[in-house]
Amino acid sequence: MKRIFDLALSVFLLLMVSPVLAGISVWIKLDSRGSIFYRSARAGLHGRPFRMLKFRTMVTDAESLGGPSTPDDDPRLTRAGTRLRRFNLDELPQLINVLKGEMSMVGPRPEVLSEVETYTADQRALLSVRPGMTDYASIRFNNEGEIIRGAEDPHQAYKELIQPEKIRLGLEYVQNRSLLTDLRILLATAASIFRRKRLR
Repeated sequence: MKRIFDLALSVFLLLMVSPVLAGISVWIKLDSRGSIFYRSARAGLHGRPFRMLKFRTMVTDAESLGGPSTPDDDPRLTRAGTRLRRFNLDELPQLINVLKGEMSMVGPRPEVLSEVETYTADQRALLSVRPGMTDYASIRFNNEGEIIRGAEDPHQAYKELIQPEKIRLGLEYVQNRSLLTDLRILLATAASIFRRKRLR
């Protein structure tokens, strides 16, 4: 049932936002040199690696210029990227990952492979479900870039200030997941993005 829900919703949303996707693609190309999409290696279901899609929000070769965590004041961010990240528009291409079965609409956010290697046996339960576009942690830490802003080591700040609670919330989802829970999280995510838009 969850996979059917994911398929139906991802196809519907891709059709609905296709003009937005096209407009963002043109904006990125005009704003800075480089590709439109960023493909990040993440751990999927049962830890299998996959390439998570995002709109590119940083300069070319950003991975060689800094770590995997991105504060709001990261100098690698492009002008378009700063605005895209503000409302999570850079995440929209992950609807393609959902369509392909690599991700779900709702589930623990996929981590980089190096972080998954440090999981305890209990934490590896996060890999028992498909990673999602949104979850409890996405709502709780919708200002992640702001939280680690100004940190001398942004990724260390992420590991200390965000990751422990993110893992706890992910495990809570795995233990209590249901279609009704997914609907509640999707509605809460939409409300969170709308509130941030009104505050800007």
